[in-house]
Amino acid sequence: MSSASRKSFQQLHRRLDSVQNSDKRRSRAASSARQLAVSHDDAYTYALRVAYLHYLLQPKTKRKQWVPAPKPPPRTHTSNIGDLVKEFVPGNSTSAKLPHGFRSHLEKRIERVIMGAEKLPGYNDPAVKKTFAQAYTAFTEQAFRKNVDKERKVEPLVLIFYSAATKACSLGHERSDDSWKLLVDRHVALFVRLLTSILRDQGHERDKPELLSRLNTLENKLLTNDQNLYIDTGQSSGNTIEVVVPLSYDVKDMPMVQAVARIFGLSHSDVQNHIDAQRHQNWTEEAALRDLKAYQHRLNSNASGALRSQDFDVEEAYQEWKRAEAPFLSQMMLEILTARPELARRSTTVSMSFDKALPSSPSSEDKMYSELGRTLSNPDRSSMYGIDNALSLGSMSLEDTSSIRTIDEANYTFIPPEPREFLKVIAKYALEFDAMHDDEGEQSNLFSKQSMDLLTELCVWWRIPQFTRLVVFLEVAARRFTDTLFTVVDLDNAFDLVKIPPPEVKKPPHIYLYNESLASIDRSKWTITDYVVYQQTLYTLNDALLRDLYDTLMHCYEPKPPTIGPAFHVLTTHIFSDPSFSRKEEDAQEFARLLETGLQEQAALVYRGFLDAKVPQSQEDWNFSHVVELGKSVVKLCERTQKRYKKNPEIMGVNPFAVLVETMFPNFEDDAHELIRKIMQVARERGEELPLQDGFDLYKELVEIRRIHRSSLGRPFTFDIEELLVDFVWRWIQNAEARAEEFVEEAIKQDQFQVRGHGPGHISLDSERHSHSIIDTFQLFHQTADQVFQLEWDNDVHHARFMTALSKIFANSIAQYCEIVDQRFVKEMDTPRPNEKEAAAAAQTTQGRFMQYAKDAWNTKEKVEPFQFYPESLVKLNNIEWAMQELDKLEKSMNVDACADILEKVDGPRRPVKRPSKYVFTIKIVEAEDIKACDPNGTSDPYVVLVDEYQKRLHKTRIVMRTLNPRWDESVDVTVSGPLNVVATIWDYDTFGDHDFVGRTSLKLDPIHFSDYLPREFWLDLDTQGRILLRISMEGERDDIQFYFGKAFRHLKRTERDMVRKITDKLSRHINASLSYEALRSLLGRNLASQVNSFFKRSSTIPQITDAEIENALQSLFTYFNENFAIMKETLTEATMVAVMTRLWKEVLMAIEALLVPPLSEKPSNQRPLNQRELDVVYKWLQLLFDFFNARDEDGEVLGVPAEVLRSPKYHELASLNFFYFDSTENLIRTSERMAAATAQRQQQQLQGHMSSNRLSAPASLGSSLSPHHAGPAFASMGTIRRGKSIMMSRNLGTMRRAKEEKRKEAQADPSDDMILRILRMRPEAAGYLKERHRQKERMAAAAAAAMIVKQSVSQGWNSAGGGFGRGGIPRR
Repeated sequence: MSSASRKSFQQLHRRLDSVQNSDKRRSRAASSARQLAVSHDDAYTYALRVAYLHYLLQPKTKRKQWVPAPKPPPRTHTSNIGDLVKEFVPGNSTSAKLPHGFRSHLEKRIERVIMGAEKLPGYNDPAVKKTFAQAYTAFTEQAFRKNVDKERKVEPLVLIFYSAATKACSLGHERSDDSWKLLVDRHVALFVRLLTSILRDQGHERDKPELLSRLNTLENKLLTNDQNLYIDTGQSSGNTIEVVVPLSYDVKDMPMVQAVARIFGLSHSDVQNHIDAQRHQNWTEEAALRDLKAYQHRLNSNASGALRSQDFDVEEAYQEWKRAEAPFLSQMMLEILTARPELARRSTTVSMSFDKALPSSPSSEDKMYSELGRTLSNPDRSSMYGIDNALSLGSMSLEDTSSIRTIDEANYTFIPPEPREFLKVIAKYALEFDAMHDDEGEQSNLFSKQSMDLLTELCVWWRIPQFTRLVVFLEVAARRFTDTLFTVVDLDNAFDLVKIPPPEVKKPPHIYLYNESLASIDRSKWTITDYVVYQQTLYTLNDALLRDLYDTLMHCYEPKPPTIGPAFHVLTTHIFSDPSFSRKEEDAQEFARLLETGLQEQAALVYRGFLDAKVPQSQEDWNFSHVVELGKSVVKLCERTQKRYKKNPEIMGVNPFAVLVETMFPNFEDDAHELIRKIMQVARERGEELPLQDGFDLYKELVEIRRIHRSSLGRPFTFDIEELLVDFVWRWIQNAEARAEEFVEEAIKQDQFQVRGHGPGHISLDSERHSHSIIDTFQLFHQTADQVFQLEWDNDVHHARFMTALSKIFANSIAQYCEIVDQRFVKEMDTPRPNEKEAAAAAQTTQGRFMQYAKDAWNTKEKVEPFQFYPESLVKLNNIEWAMQELDKLEKSMNVDACADILEKVDGPRRPVKRPSKYVFTIKIVEAEDIKACDPNGTSDPYVVLVDEYQKRLHKTRIVMRTLNPRWDESVDVTVSGPLNVVATIWDYDTFGDHDFVGRTSLKLDPIHFSDYLPREFWLDLDTQGRILLRISMEGERDDIQFYFGKAFRHLKRTERDMVRKITDKLSRHINASLSYEALRSLLGRNLASQVNSFFKRSSTIPQITDAEIENALQSLFTYFNENFAIMKETLTEATMVAVMTRLWKEVLMAIEALLVPPLSEKPSNQRPLNQRELDVVYKWLQLLFDFFNARDEDGEVLGVPAEVLRSPKYHELASLNFFYFDSTENLIRTSERMAAATAQRQQQQLQGHMSSNRLSAPASLGSSLSPHHAGPAFASMGTIRRGKSIMMSRNLGTMRRAKEEKRKEAQADPSDDMILRILRMRPEAAGYLKERHRQKERMAAAAAAAMIVKQSVSQGWNSAGGGFGRGGIPRR
């Protein structure tokens, strides 16, 4: 609002006070304050008067009247068309000929005329189309076409068309009737005009000017008697004119009078009688003119009977309104005089002025009336309604000047005493009528169109301004709302009516500011009465709407509550935002307090209803479903309430949703806690277990309630849901553990271990080469984990412990799967094939065994048949490889590292517990390497016997026939209560006599060395030759999720390695035979005869062996590989195939290594070193085998094992061996010493780095046990021990790949002197150096093992508070 508006409002308030305290001012506002009682009959009669006057002054209706037309003069027609053509279009002129190709264009234009597509005017008449169609038939005859194309004359065309027109127009006429002949001339003229148009369209105006001129002349001649080519062919016999319809004075012709009759409940006959009684004497146009004149006089005199200066707060507003009234009154008078021009002729003094204000003195009346009379009597004016200028009849005297009453006595015919009160009463009746007769029920307007037209006409004749009119409408609507006769929607429509400007009309009514609304009209322009009434109406509506809003909100928690939208919309949009309404802050706060109190009572009442309906009275009948149903009812009500008030959560300072939560949730939380506690107590007393699903459903419901609680309330939830219901999850996990063991066993039993293909000819994808048992197992894992995920357990520590327990279940299930599948795999691989059964039967006798040796020796010279691998066995290997991929995905989905971090923060250092009295060690006898040969064929038939220090046999393995690198893969459990020494002895099986001793070693099982419960691998040197691999683990697991996943990965990786090794064992026999000394001597001995001949012939050159011969020596091995690879490739996946080939490559490297150097030992070897030729052949074999396993195609793409995998540490050792093989013994010793010194320095730096990285120190009690004189016996057998990889470092594929890559890089970057020592074994002069180096390596190994123990003890916190060791030095678990 502008500053001027605010100033005017201040003045308005001051004026209001003066008005209320003064009784000297009399005005329409003062009379309104007296509340004049308007009767039904008075309101009816004044409404009827104005409606009847509207009928008298409405524009007169016109109608059409038929007038016969005069007879047209007769017309003549052309008698001889041939003479005209010869005269105007002679055929002997060359310039008058048609252009070439004109006929085709003419036919196309005639077709357009016939089809009605011709754009030129005059050709769409049906008779014309008929004539052209008749001519088209003649023009398209072949003879006529040839003649026209040849002669190119116009005369034939015109004559033929004339003939066709005559024939077409004469049809249907008698011979005596010549009227059709005129049409022939017209049609021929149209044809000539068409010819002219075609010539001009083709651009012949310059080359055919004569022809065009003659055609124009012919056309004009044909039209001499009929110049209009477009006249209708039918002759008109008359015409119509408009005449004014006289008034009937019948009610049926008076729409507005009918509206008055309907509103006031009268019949048409009653209304007709009233009109007939008054229309001749009183209700006339003359009386209306007198009312306007009297109103004008009172307006100019500021007298009663019109608004006066006292009715306005601002004088400028009164003057503006007064000035605006003058043109309105002039227009209204003009309308009366237009309807009754004789009223102007009755006076001798008439004055008229256009576009001027009303005169203030009667001196100009004569001139005004004389001009008005002349204007109305002028016969040349266009219409008697055509007066557009506003009349100003300031002073007009009719027949009797005494008919205009004195100024003090305002008595009108059509204007009531108090127009505002009369308008209010009539508007009330109209509103009631429209409300009762709103048949459609969709009326959005407050009044019907008929009622609004009547009210507008009343305002026009009673001179009611627009703001008064709208305030009256709102006042009437407010009264009906307070009387509960109106809805809030109706009230909103009333505000829209008064605040939205009316639609623009072509001729707006004569009302001041009609095109504006209450929102756009400045309040300073209002009358005092209107402002006071409007303000009182707003306050009355505010109280009524607040009561309605309160009553409505008391039902907001019901299932289908009434809406508060309309009431809230009216309050905020129309009441609170109105500048005339001021809301007190204390009133708003008081209403908010009352509303909040009421809502709290309703919320408590609703909750008590829920409690009574959902929970039984007897405690014995309670169960979780009652709590769930109660919670669902609460949550459903909250969600419904929140959704309902989402856009406007706060209503009048109160949030219904917050009140509901604050009232209902504490009660529910207390009741739910007590109910759950009682239910669980009753179940314990009965010895029953509550259903798990009930507990989970209850948790989900309580979590949803807690979510709403946290988002709405600032205080914490009443009780810890997770702590209360955590036992249900643990029970479910225990059940899942029992189910998993049965499920894995049943899945393996039902699995056929076949490739999941689509038929015999289908090539299976890698994704189809694993069987259903492993798929079902991992589906079980994912479903089990998802069940916990779906709970969305809101306790990170609990969730981490759940994941840890599940990881234990998964690890045990994978271990179970690997054990069963590995047993089946070994059994299938050891099942004799058809060619092996015969050999096994023959080996039962001594003679048969010797025959088999001979046969094996002979078979090495012939082709060796490939091993027949069973597809079931290879699918098992695929399953293990696929399980590692899926386990990695499962580890990521369970977020293992995050769970471990959470538990580490919560648990802190592990608390010491009582040490167990017994320990269970699992000893797995894996394999042996380079053992002593005890049989004549250079091999042995070894088996292992395991005994303890008391010579008690613990285990005996199976016999592996004819090998120096046997593999057993057998396990045994040993239970101990303290340290125990075990002895492993390898024996060679002999059918006759005693078994031969192969070698022996020992190992001490001390629980202190296995306190981390991690499995270890020990390569133990035999006391004769070679070494044996034992895998030791102590039972007792770390309750750690990373540990369990590492254990699962370790099981899968070991099972895969065992299976791959089992496969390669079937092929290694031929590898060793093809890469042996015998094969090398055979290759080099083929040229023995040629060498002897060259010796006797004294030749200076020795024949060289070719590369083809070297490659041909391996051809049988390559063929053997290809045939076996083809069998495996049908079933194995690509990754598994690479793993098998990688293991075979390791076997190849070991075979080549055995050719080059003997095993590492402190004793000299009897193995003869190779000469240069032999060494070259071996390295060429190595390169050929490298290329074979790498398998590059023509484009260089690797199809086999990647080169970086083939270049393993063993490969680099063999490659570096070539540089030292023929070096002198002194240089080799110096190089070995230099490498040993560098290795010792590097290990010392690593040890110092490990010790300095941890500030903790080892306990003092470790000092004596790690002293030098204790180190020897304790670690004497660990000279070549390879410590097993940690499970924690193998917990997923990523860590395993990184560890393998680091190992490969370390082997490439740090060369070892082991190969030099192995070369020195073939040098007898280096025996002393070998013994010294052996003792040095033992000391280094013992120191490294001691450092490892110290580091491990420090990392485990053995020196932490409370002590980490129990009695006897056993670590506490």
